[in-house]
Amino acid sequence: MADAVPVCCPSCRYEHLFAPPGYPCACGAPVAPPLLPGARPEPVVSRTWDEEWVLVRCHGCGRQDYWPQPELGCPCGALLRIPVRPVEPAPPDEAVPPAPREVPRATAPEPDVPPVPPSHIPLPRTARAGRPSFRPVAIHTARDAVAVTERYLRWLGFSEVRRQSQAAGVGGPGGPFDGEAVGLRGPGLIARVDPAPDPVDLRAVECLWLNGLTAPAATACFALGGYADDARDRADELGVPLFVLDRAGGPRPVNGPAADLVSASGG
Repeated sequence: MADAVPVCCPSCRYEHLFAPPGYPCACGAPVAPPLLPGARPEPVVSRTWDEEWVLVRCHGCGRQDYWPQPELGCPCGALLRIPVRPVEPAPPDEAVPPAPREVPRATAPEPDVPPVPPSHIPLPRTARAGRPSFRPVAIHTARDAVAVTERYLRWLGFSEVRRQSQAAGVGGPGGPFDGEAVGLRGPGLIARVDPAPDPVDLRAVECLWLNGLTAPAATACFALGGYADDARDRADELGVPLFVLDRAGGPRPVNGPAADLVSASGG
């Protein structure tokens, strides 16, 4: 468990106590970016590759890899990037070269090797072939999008899927589809439902994959607004199934892993 450090929002001066999330190294040890005590957080106004990832050294095996840059959302609306302590040089007899800069994960293939996504995601024993066709239900609100996704996952065979968190702003003044993403969990599954009209970005797909790696569990993403091009490319590399929710209420697979998931379920 990473140590928490005090963080003061430069916009509203609210004092937070923040600890970065940890993710498993290839050796199995939990790794969290070490925060830099006393450093001033920076408001996130734009995103670049170098700002999205930080180099972290595993104290279990000495391996160096790139992990998501810690960020904190303040109640005032500011998104803050938390500075991370630079990696300390490893002793000469323990030095491990860092992973390629282009691939921010411990188990990724080398850049010159075409990534091979898994052929399918193993389904729970409740999955069965020859089931009736999925019956869509029209989506009018963000809550409808979550409900349809729950029904669809159960139709695929994940019978014990439950809502992990409630969407914020559902039916609020911003409109019926301005809710935040909602998490669904079941035995061996973590799913993300994004009811916003904007395309899901690269970071959301990578964080979903990392959460599945930590659990460990299969992952799947459902979105009303589709996906950014780089998010779709990354999902193909990581084997994350992507589905688009149309307003008629029929989830549609939009990448190979999603099609394999439906095919393997007997759908």
